[in-house]
Amino acid sequence: MSFDEDFFYHPARRVEAEQKMEQVLYDRWGAYGLGADRHKKLPMIGAVHLAAGFMIQEMMGCKVEYKDSDPPQVIPAHRDTLDVDPDEAFKSPAFKRFQTLVESLETTYHSVLGDVNWGGILNIALDLRGETLFMDMYDRPDEVKRTFSSIKGIIERFTDYISSRTGTTSISVNRTVAHFREPVFLHSECTNTMISASDYERFLLPLDSVWSQQHRPFGIHHCGTDAHRFARAYGKVPHLDFLDVGWGSDIKALRKSLPNTFFNIRQSPVEIVEQSEEQIHQCICSLVEDSGNPFLTGLCCINMDDQVSDAKIAAIFKTVHELREKFGSDKRAGFEPKNI
Repeated sequence: MSFDEDFFYHPARRVEAEQKMEQVLYDRWGAYGLGADRHKKLPMIGAVHLAAGFMIQEMMGCKVEYKDSDPPQVIPAHRDTLDVDPDEAFKSPAFKRFQTLVESLETTYHSVLGDVNWGGILNIALDLRGETLFMDMYDRPDEVKRTFSSIKGIIERFTDYISSRTGTTSISVNRTVAHFREPVFLHSECTNTMISASDYERFLLPLDSVWSQQHRPFGIHHCGTDAHRFARAYGKVPHLDFLDVGWGSDIKALRKSLPNTFFNIRQSPVEIVEQSEEQIHQCICSLVEDSGNPFLTGLCCINMDDQVSDAKIAAIFKTVHELREKFGSDKRAGFEPKNI
């Protein structure tokens, strides 16, 4: 399978690629409920099986390299200024190309599904400005706040466009959110690992707080190893319903600050290469125990390569199935397990 531009923007390829991925999931792990849509031609507007945040950056002027064997690579623009023009982003060739895709799929299938990974405020700002942004946060804090607010506005306009057609915004950020009764609005904050908790509270917490009140359920995607550094800061978000917890983070410390938040806990795609199936089982059980609430806990692992055997991935599903049997079901978290 090639992840060239047509994979993302050619209507027929979009449908064909999603169906092919569903078939592969079924062939390998159908016993655990995967690949249920393999027989359907679903008009997915974005690659819901592939983590790839790039489109808003391209709309805002960043160069994006499309490759056969990797997700699109955003090349930082290293802009000289912090100025952001929201209207220009939606006049860009990148957005027009996406809009054409959506309209074509709607014409053919009379509706569309899925969404597009919209990245995050700091992620996008760094792609626009480069590492100079970190100096701007100290030398020009008011301008940074205005820029972040403008990026927030672009994200809202982009996600509103998508959700008005498909009803979701964040399956392409993390597929786990597809299993909730209500669509999660999941803010990718991958680059928070590069700033202090106090800088998060100064520049980004006010924006997350607004979103958490406007978009419920609201979630934060923190894929770094240090989500616990932000435990108290994240605890100040009025409604943090969902938290992606990066591998290596202190789950117990996070639970103390976030007793009512659903934790989607990540395993390490690197360590799993050397782990046995039994070690995978024990690791998952330990993570769930650390979370302190199995009804507010999910597991995932992304970015695994071909060094990870199908049997090891099956061990993840098997362990989750066993834990569900052990703890039973509970809908207080709004979690509807459609498959394992």
